[in-house]
Amino acid sequence: MRAQIFVLSCLILMAAMLSGCGGGTTTPNSNAVNTTAVNKANSNNPLETTKKDPEALTNNAPTLTPVFKAYCEAKIKGDEAGLRKVYSQATLKHFEDEMKKEKIKSVVQYLDIDKVTPKLCEISNEKITGDRATALIKYDSAPNGIQIIFVKENGEWKMTDESPTFDSVKSSNSNTTKAK
Repeated sequence: MRAQIFVLSCLILMAAMLSGCGGGTTTPNSNAVNTTAVNKANSNNPLETTKKDPEALTNNAPTLTPVFKAYCEAKIKGDEAGLRKVYSQATLKHFEDEMKKEKIKSVVQYLDIDKVTPKLCEISNEKITGDRATALIKYDSAPNGIQIIFVKENGEWKMTDESPTFDSVKSSNSNTTKAK
């Protein structure tokens, strides 16, 4: 499972880096498009580009910040009870199943691959829909950020191990595999 988490983390980081790479190749071709002219034609603002940054800050996650900050504090301190308090029941069940397979006795040890320090522990861009929410989290192991799903249990928000970022990587990998 640790290897799977490591590989998944690497895939996410690669996907994040690749998503930041826009544009194509530049060739010395007289038929090249003048992007400044295209942008001026498509916008009243000549400095505005047509491509928007999907991870631009939309909010400071006012509802989910306490949950993620509690996660960071528990992770830094190695606080087993604190980690168990911030995760959803389904996520804890998944962790425990994997811990049994790997003969790991604590959530702290199981999550050891995720590096968290006080220097980077940020959450933003929360989007709440009923009892589910997503937010962009950043920490040492994911400095570019990862979208994580949160759920409301018994009136409290909890983190999950689910991610739209992971799901898109998984589905694109399975689509690529099916195409072959």
